[in-house]
Amino acid sequence: MRLTISEFARSVGLAPSALRFYDDCGLLPPAEVDATNGYRYYDPAQADRARLLRDLREIDLPLPDVRLALDAPPAEVADLIRSHLRTLEAKSTATREAATRLLTQLLARNTTAVLGGPELASAIRQVAPTAAAGSADAGEGLEVVLSCVLIELSPEEVTFVATDRYRLAVRTVRPVEFGGTSTRVLVRADELADVSRWAAAGDVVRVEVDGGLTLVRGDESRELAVVDAEYPAYEQILDGLAPPACRVVVDRVGLLEALAGRDVVALDIDSESLRIGDDVKLDAIGSGAVRIGFTASLLAAALEASVGPDVLLEICEPARPVVVRSADQGTFTTLVMPVRLDG
Repeated sequence: MRLTISEFARSVGLAPSALRFYDDCGLLPPAEVDATNGYRYYDPAQADRARLLRDLREIDLPLPDVRLALDAPPAEVADLIRSHLRTLEAKSTATREAATRLLTQLLARNTTAVLGGPELASAIRQVAPTAAAGSADAGEGLEVVLSCVLIELSPEEVTFVATDRYRLAVRTVRPVEFGGTSTRVLVRADELADVSRWAAAGDVVRVEVDGGLTLVRGDESRELAVVDAEYPAYEQILDGLAPPACRVVVDRVGLLEALAGRDVVALDIDSESLRIGDDVKLDAIGSGAVRIGFTASLLAAALEASVGPDVLLEICEPARPVVVRSADQGTFTTLVMPVRLDG
């Protein structure tokens, strides 16, 4: 039984014009062509190939790869699709970053957010120390970016982000008022830290983005230069975190004191205790068990930035970033990289 091009097109979900194009490309020639009038006829056995061709084109697989896939074993087709998806994801990320830069440039002059002064000061004190040491005047590149704090402003929240590769700190503050459009700016961490005490003295501080960043407290203002650079995609790090295999709440101050004077520490954690060697044992509440190593100074810095008497550690595995949360403040999160333990 032969099907006309229209009948075959309806059965496989392709337009007749697409079938003609794929015939011209040699990807899906008809089973028969009438020599008199040139009408194309298809065999129902060609339907599976046509549907595969349709699906491959729907994911924008290039024609040379489609040609390979149509006659390849399923495992090779799967490899082609995975490789294509990685390419699409990379292009999507690049497109999104470019669009964000353009929107920031076009709309940044229309943004204001009013924050509580003490909240703004707290966010600065918690996040700024996580930025890498160094001066943004030193040159260009990643080192400059890592010496800065990213500030993202939106009607729902203002987010402060800093990282030095080994730690990542994120703090959100809900604005009292917001005007304009969502945007993001990058400012030097040391300059931001310098205005922390000044901001804490005001009931509210208005954050204005207009080429630079201006903080307004009453009749006084502080201007901060904006660094023109692309910040690492920290959201991908947070979104890529695996569910924790071990979660434990422990005395923050007690753990901080136990880290003093140490270099690399091994934490032995279970649902009831956290041990450091044979001389430190802290009561804990949680689930799971793990042995994990840290550079003591890095973990201590994360604990110092936290607030409240307790801290929550979330560990997915000993070689992945560990989430350090303030048990009393869900708006602040720090990620700390563990270290390999010998033996």
